[in-house]
Amino acid sequence: MLRFFLIFLVIQGVLFTAELTPPVQQYLVVPFTEGVAAVSAWIILLFDPQVVSQGKVIRDLQSGFAVAIEAGCNGVEATIVLVAALVAFPAPWLHRLWGVLIGFLAIQGLNLIRIISLFYIGQWSMKVFEWAHLYIWQALIMLDVLIIFLIWLRFLPKPGQEGA
Repeated sequence: MLRFFLIFLVIQGVLFTAELTPPVQQYLVVPFTEGVAAVSAWIILLFDPQVVSQGKVIRDLQSGFAVAIEAGCNGVEATIVLVAALVAFPAPWLHRLWGVLIGFLAIQGLNLIRIISLFYIGQWSMKVFEWAHLYIWQALIMLDVLIIFLIWLRFLPKPGQEGA
């Protein structure tokens, strides 16, 4: 268990450090965040034609309310925590790869729900928006990472099974 924890910390340190470098920000994180904003706006447009996205900002044309998807709100950090846990845990590499892929999709799916809900909550009440943004959704996204990891553990092949 100590080995897992130390590897987990090292992988997180490497990935978080890499994420903060200007080239990774410019070529990966910023375009990804803009993509998250575009997908969120596209989903909102299915119900509300008064919405536009530009870069990382989603704006309601009628009310003028806008949200900007910043670092920590794009799901990248949650994904890094999950990837570090999956890679650090002793398991077959194919199983780890499936965990990363499915976990990434689950985190991003919940994050889209988060962004869209905050977009509407913010138009209703900024006080509730701040509370939901800073406390409720931060905890739910990290809880999502933990649940994904625990479900992934349940599907680990038993020792001696093929692919182990």
